[in-house]
Amino acid sequence: MKILIVTAFCFFLAWPPPAYADSSLVQEKGCPDCHRFSSADPAEKHKAPDLFYAGDKFKKQWLAEFLQHPYTLRKAGYTVDPGFPLGEPALKAPHVSVSKEEAEKIADYLAELKLPGLETGKVDSNPLSKSLRARLKIDFERTYGCTACHEALNLTGNVRGGVSGPSLVNAGNRLQTDWIFNWLKSPKQFLERGRMPIFDLDDDTAAAITQYILTIQQKNEN
Repeated sequence: MKILIVTAFCFFLAWPPPAYADSSLVQEKGCPDCHRFSSADPAEKHKAPDLFYAGDKFKKQWLAEFLQHPYTLRKAGYTVDPGFPLGEPALKAPHVSVSKEEAEKIADYLAELKLPGLETGKVDSNPLSKSLRARLKIDFERTYGCTACHEALNLTGNVRGGVSGPSLVNAGNRLQTDWIFNWLKSPKQFLERGRMPIFDLDDDTAAAITQYILTIQQKNEN
């Protein structure tokens, strides 16, 4: 019995570390050339969204699917891109695609990149009623003017809205609940020089808008 226990223990120690423990594939694919993996790096030197809190922001399944079949989320480019105000984004070529195995490994790694101290559990997981969703749609589009910068879906399911911010057409498939809430409350904790307005929302309002944003999604993302 002791021999079996020792053997099993040694086997466990020899087991390869999880994929997220190895950033070599991220380096190999050149991800740090465009994305920040640390808030200490100058934002203006990077032409794509930050990833040092990717595990807070993105759903891992979406990450894996996006890396295999990338599509444009920011039609006007990234907000800290020097060419952004002129409508001349630095990134004009499509995002690089990778194999299914590579995508899953990179997604595993990114899922572990998180910021400490984010508020959690502030948003009710129960689905919105039809009437409340309609009221929140008005707040989203008119009270806070979100569609001035972000694409979303109208009542018939068609895309509408601005392109200076990332598309929210598939926000419910892409973004995590707690991240949306924290972003709405305090965007500067993620991006110091971003163009997201600061609305000074109370917790209940931020949670309600978060719930609405999570309902914006399409079955076919691509």
